[in-house]
Amino acid sequence: MRTPIRAPLLLAALALACAAPGTEQAAESAAVSAAGGSSVTADLLNDIVQVEGKMMGLANAIPAEKYDWRPTGARSIAEVLKHVAADNYLLPAALGHAPDTATGIRGDDYNTAVAFEKREMSRDAILAELQKSFAFVKASLENAQPASLGNQVSLFGQTFTGQQVWIIAATHLHEHLGQMIAYARSNGIAPPWSN
Repeated sequence: MRTPIRAPLLLAALALACAAPGTEQAAESAAVSAAGGSSVTADLLNDIVQVEGKMMGLANAIPAEKYDWRPTGARSIAEVLKHVAADNYLLPAALGHAPDTATGIRGDDYNTAVAFEKREMSRDAILAELQKSFAFVKASLENAQPASLGNQVSLFGQTFTGQQVWIIAATHLHEHLGQMIAYARSNGIAPPWSN
């Protein structure tokens, strides 16, 4: 007698089978969906995993000599990536998830994120910090207690719920992913997933 396969596990297996070979983010995304069901945090985590794959793909595709490129009056490529990393640390920190002290970022002080963004870093250091920041934001979201989502937190001079802060974290990533796509294309670099 065959044992029935549970629907979430079947969906995860199908997602893995349909994913392009070697796409770690696709596998991680499918695993998140299977394990987390349909909770808000599971959905946001799935979204962040997908954005991470695209953001890291772009950051790696852009050569070091282009990291100082900027449109007039806007952040450079390097500055955008450092800003993303800083907020990947800051937003969970505002909810009580302490980042590595080496970042210098505290959730109750936006200026610590600004200071992080002003650090001089090579392309390789930026890539490493960006990767660490994605690991931090994902681990923090995975550890977020459902009961804490309604808690009030002060951020940017306003009051938000924990759930709103996690939504801000995901939408912030999408905002800067769009910016990085435009920056890359302005420099003749096609997003790796669009080839």
